[in-house]
Amino acid sequence: MNDSPSMLLSRLYQKWSGYWPEKCEQLPQSGSDRRYYRLGHQQTTAIGAFNTDRSENLAFTTFSRHFLGQGLPVPTVLAEDTNQRIYLLTDLGDVTFYSWLTSIRERDGFSSEIIRRYEMVVEQLPLFQVKGGDGLDFSVCYPRAAFDSRSMHWDLNYFKYYFLKLAHIPFDEQKLEDDFNRFSQMLLQADGQYFLYRDFQSRNIMIHDDRLWFIDYQGGRRGALPYDLASLLYDAKADIPEEVRLHLLEHYLDKLGTLIPIDRIDFKKQFYGFVLIRILQALGAYGFRGFYEQKNHFLLSIPYALGNLQNLLAAGLLPEGLPELYSILNHIVNKQELMEYGKKHTNLTVSIWSFSYMKGIPADPTGNGGGFVFDCRGLPNPGRIDTLKAYTGNDTPVIGYLEQQEVVSEFAAGTQVLVGRTISNYLMRGFNHLMVSYGCTGGRHRSVYMANQMKTYIEKNFGVEVTLHHREQLLP
Repeated sequence: MNDSPSMLLSRLYQKWSGYWPEKCEQLPQSGSDRRYYRLGHQQTTAIGAFNTDRSENLAFTTFSRHFLGQGLPVPTVLAEDTNQRIYLLTDLGDVTFYSWLTSIRERDGFSSEIIRRYEMVVEQLPLFQVKGGDGLDFSVCYPRAAFDSRSMHWDLNYFKYYFLKLAHIPFDEQKLEDDFNRFSQMLLQADGQYFLYRDFQSRNIMIHDDRLWFIDYQGGRRGALPYDLASLLYDAKADIPEEVRLHLLEHYLDKLGTLIPIDRIDFKKQFYGFVLIRILQALGAYGFRGFYEQKNHFLLSIPYALGNLQNLLAAGLLPEGLPELYSILNHIVNKQELMEYGKKHTNLTVSIWSFSYMKGIPADPTGNGGGFVFDCRGLPNPGRIDTLKAYTGNDTPVIGYLEQQEVVSEFAAGTQVLVGRTISNYLMRGFNHLMVSYGCTGGRHRSVYMANQMKTYIEKNFGVEVTLHHREQLLP
């Protein structure tokens, strides 16, 4: 039987620190299939990563060591086991640049404090692109060593197949392919000899000890300078005001000009072409994760991306000579259904229950019937462990035990996919109630934990009301 990622990482942590971790908590997944865990013993914590793709792991660890040697603010690779496809990193906390600016913006608007932080980010970007690329082993880049014509076509076809097709947008395939060819040739006119971070956006920047730290550059490769700046300034949900974008573009060029000679006019001409391909790539990602994988929170970014496209089209900033692509863009920015994602049009309430099968399945008080009932009795039972018996699924010892069981995380993820798809459907159809129940033997450990996990998942990904009921929690 193969060991779980949490067990493998716990052993690596013990080898690195000398202590078996007191905790090994799986962190929420985002847009990739990599799994991250926070491991710790007393005050010594680390982030553990498990990724089945060895080539991607090699790119990340190689880049990390190189960037650290260049004095760039990235996490340190503390330990790794390439055979088991795991490694440990510096724990940079949980505050991303995006979560920070969202909290500040809700309180103060797009304040001078946010602008200053963005200035600090764009001051770091040229260092990664120029200094970070100096002496870098580009042979480990994955999946391509350069953002070349093939990479561009991958991104453009990602947009075509996962956004246009799944959103049912009509287009002439041959004419669109002709435009893609012309577009990629335009982009290839830019100097592509620098390090291209690839996913340089606010969620891949951490704030820790009041400093900026940069993560998730494993997709980096050779490429042109404007791409990463376009990724940052047109990061959909960051929703940067246009006048701030223009200010940050000039600030970036000021810093870049201290490292290499630049033609500012030529750079700006190239810039908006890279803005366009980055937005198209992002729409492809939202379509893949949202339409195809049914992860609703990715669909919430679509209106922001389309708003950016709408403004660029109105200002005449996008490259010329792409008639079919422009026809498509004008169509999607005027498609009301796409612009409605993220807006609340329902009074849907999801009612979540934990219960004991010995007491029967909870009745639906609305009289609608249906809903989900998940049987947790096949999962490892903390109630059979003397040191855990007195606790419930709300308590840290039980939570820690269950989080280290791979089958538990797989069960939770599976139920979340099923419920998430139904919530998306109910939102479209205007339904107002969904009941989700988790049962186990006593209704105090596994079912309570699972109900809590579902509540967290729904609140993070859907704008609906959630009620939580632990029916047996207070029983002796």
